[in-house]
Formats: sequence, structure tokens, C-alpha cells
Amino acid sequence: MPNPSPGARIHTWWNRLQPLPFGTWLFSRMVGVMVPYTGSIGAHIRELAPGQARVTLRDRRKVRNHLDCVHAVALINLGEVTSGLAMMTALPPGVRGIVTGLSVEYLKKARGTLTARSTPTVPPVRATVETVVVADIEDSAGEVVARTHVTWRLSPPA
Repeated sequence: MPNPSPGARIHTWWNRLQPLPFGTWLFSRMVGVMVPYTGSIGAHIRELAPGQARVTLRDRRKVRNHLDCVHAVALINLGEVTSGLAMMTALPPGVRGIVTGLSVEYLKKARGTLTARSTPTVPPVRATVETVVVADIEDSAGEVVARTHVTWRLSPPA
């Protein structure tokens, strides 16, 4: 019997908490406790389904840089957690995944509330394969301010 999907537990908790008052906030804090560095930016998970995630980040002093905009590392952190949640919940049972690369394109200064979206497609995993997951980060005007590219190495069930 293969192991359940790595993201199945994540998605189960999302389904339990999301409909509750403050449920998405609580789920977001739980992710932040499980992954403390990710939790440092205080992102809020707004939507989560297998193969898709939408996460927001409020613009506040804690995530700003000396140029009075959202710090580059906060942006890449937001993109990574968004793409990671989307990818983990999409993996089939027994498939293992690990991030092996991370890059970002900074397209314009990021100000205001930001929204990251990712909708990866998991390739067939019959042997170890690498795939790139993209997360676009938009400002409140809908303009893409950054685009993250996360390389995942996926391995088939043992």
C-alpha cells in the first residue's frame, strides 16, 4: 500500500479549518508554526486545492526594505510557499518531492497587499523527474511584481 499523498494531511486540515470563522487565518498560522521561516512573513492562505493555491501578504513595516517596498526575500518566500502548497497537495500517493532550485524575477517594486497564485501540473512520475512550478505575485492593481520559479525533484513510490 503506497504512502498517502504528502499533501493529503495539509489538504485535510485546510478542509477542516477553512469553513470556520478565522479558519484560514488559523490554518495560515499552523503552516507558519510547521515551517517557521515561512511563517516569518505572516502570509495568509486564502485558497487551497490540489494543484492550486492563492496566498496574500499584507504590506507592513516587518516585510519592507530600505526602498520602502516589500523586501525581495519576502517576495521569494511568498512565491515559494504558494507554489509549495499547490504542488504538495497535487502530488499523487507515494510520490515524494523536494525543492532543488529557486529563482525569481523581480518585475517592479512591490507595494500594497500582494497576491501570489500557483497552479502546477504534476507530470507522470515513473522515474525521478524534475519540474518547475511557477508562482506569480501581483499587486492590488493586478500587475505582476515578481515571478518565482521553483524546481522540484519528484521521485516515484519506492
